Amino acid sequence: MAHAALPARLLATWFGCGLSPKAPGTVGSIGAVPLHFALATLGPLPHAFAIVALSAAGIWASNEVAKAEGIEDPQHVVIDEVAGTLIAMGMVSGSSIGVRVLALALFRVLDITKPGPIDTVQRLSPPGLGIMADDLLAGLGAGLMAYSASALLGR
Repeated sequence: MAHAALPARLLATWFGCGLSPKAPGTVGSIGAVPLHFALATLGPLPHAFAIVALSAAGIWASNEVAKAEGIEDPQHVVIDEVAGTLIAMGMVSGSSIGVRVLALALFRVLDITKPGPIDTVQRLSPPGLGIMADDLLAGLGAGLMAYSASALLGR
């Protein structure tokens, strides 16, 4: 099996989180949490900019790994989970820790179950775009749900 260049592999696996033998997607999401808290201290614009930059880099890195390995969506590529987690948690970054954890949990549920358009967009080409798109959409959905729940509960 061929390997992508080291920078692509490091980013795609989120510095090894995706190499976890159990639940690599969840491990990748948890690996994004420290970055979320660091970005949250900078405010919403730097947080959003980081998501855009990381998503663009993630499309490149995941595409490189998928092409090198000949696998459309390698399980150890978790940069998509990182971006989705940052979106979901970023949308409620002014809320309590509980609401942020809710956003993370909702993201994982949407990422795993892939309802409706979340499932559809994962088929986009090139492979890197499809790998990232479903998680970006799941992050947006989870963030909206967590934000709505927070607003309803007054938190």
